[in-house]
Amino acid sequence: MSWWKPLVALIVLPVSMILLQIVLFQVAAMIEGDQAPPNTLTPLRMLAVNLSVTITGLLAVPFIAWLAKAPWRTILSYPRRFDRRRLLRYLGVTLLLIAGGNATVAVLAPESTTWTTFGITGTTITLLAVVVLTIPLQSLGEELMFRGAIMPAIASWVRPVLPALVIGVVVSSPVFALVHFAFDPWQLAYYIFIGLCFATMAVISRGLEASIALHIANNGLTFILNVVFAGGGALVLDRATVPGGPHLLIPVPFMLAAVGTVWWYERRRSAVRSATRGH
Repeated sequence: MSWWKPLVALIVLPVSMILLQIVLFQVAAMIEGDQAPPNTLTPLRMLAVNLSVTITGLLAVPFIAWLAKAPWRTILSYPRRFDRRRLLRYLGVTLLLIAGGNATVAVLAPESTTWTTFGITGTTITLLAVVVLTIPLQSLGEELMFRGAIMPAIASWVRPVLPALVIGVVVSSPVFALVHFAFDPWQLAYYIFIGLCFATMAVISRGLEASIALHIANNGLTFILNVVFAGGGALVLDRATVPGGPHLLIPVPFMLAAVGTVWWYERRRSAVRSATRGH
């Protein structure tokens, strides 16, 4: 692409997501008519946030395809086709890994969670419904935007393949962290790290199935735990004021295990295909 087109994608997509998020969040607050603090996620506010990410991610596909003059399907995977069965396999594995990570955090650093007491109320059930129905879409939207659109757009600045991949992965990951308003050094480093994991999985597998699966598993399972241990109330989420800390190192081995699983699986598939062609 022309040098200026990645800049357009790098600015337009995150800014559009944030603006749409603000608008829908305010609409949700007006509909509810309550005086809940801005950092409180009621069911309608969570729905607004997740829909804003989903809409932006879906619009990112035709937008970047138009900028790059490339078929939209290549944003999902290339040179192979997008594989839903591969997505489901990765989802099963990553759910187990994320469950292990959350369990380890609960044992080693329970004070770092937002969990209070277990409680099931009408608010809890509604929040769980929003999580189950929209977190997969929200995760899909973020992967389409950052790994499907922004990462390869940035990589197009460089022609040699390996440097291009490195630049695309390294530059897109801090942008991913910043749009999550992770300004605490620990949180910033953590979000950059998981952005690097998502990007590496996409590069290794030449598609978004693995990163989408890990994103769904991480966000979905973590939010479910946050909801059921919120004492029956709404969620309180404020990355701008809640400090990070060494506890954010606990999920690192589980994320690395997910990346390693993708590397092993893709090498195995490649070896099987090569052997089949040989016969």
